[in-house]
Amino acid sequence: MTLEQLKYPIGDFVYGKKYTLRDTKAHIKVLEKLPQRLKALTAKLTDEELNTPYRPDGWTVRQVVHHIADSHINMFTRIRFALTEQNPPIKGYDEAAWAQLPDHQMPIKPSLQIVEGVHKRMVFLFKGLDKQSLKKTYYHGGYQKSFEIQEVIALYAWHSEHHYQHILQALGRR
Repeated sequence: MTLEQLKYPIGDFVYGKKYTLRDTKAHIKVLEKLPQRLKALTAKLTDEELNTPYRPDGWTVRQVVHHIADSHINMFTRIRFALTEQNPPIKGYDEAAWAQLPDHQMPIKPSLQIVEGVHKRMVFLFKGLDKQSLKKTYYHGGYQKSFEIQEVIALYAWHSEHHYQHILQALGRR
């Protein structure tokens, strides 16, 4: 497998696509299923397995799980701003630096609990959005562009599967 395939086991996310309501419902389903899939996949992992990187110089399974919690909390907050403000600016963060913080070495249970709670709330919220709400945006200064909620939901469905596959890779199950 090439380094690019190891980095992007399901391919890179394609920005700028248009999504139907049916697409968005499918993306929400992916987000709804992630907590249980992640919990089942990681339930019996040893510390050695949790400390295994998914690729050379890549994050460990432990760091990936903590990253999913960090990232999805940020996404949920950004969408809430987009729903309550007009194209608000949102702050990016240095995910690689966050992955080096001490809490990314702790057990994964708290992050699995965060993912479960955040996903319950986000899925409930997303299922209640109408077409007009799905078109609302936030402005990401790092990308110098605005993103529609509908595209962000698609991105995080991709993000969920992207990192799930990284864990499978690290465990040699791919």
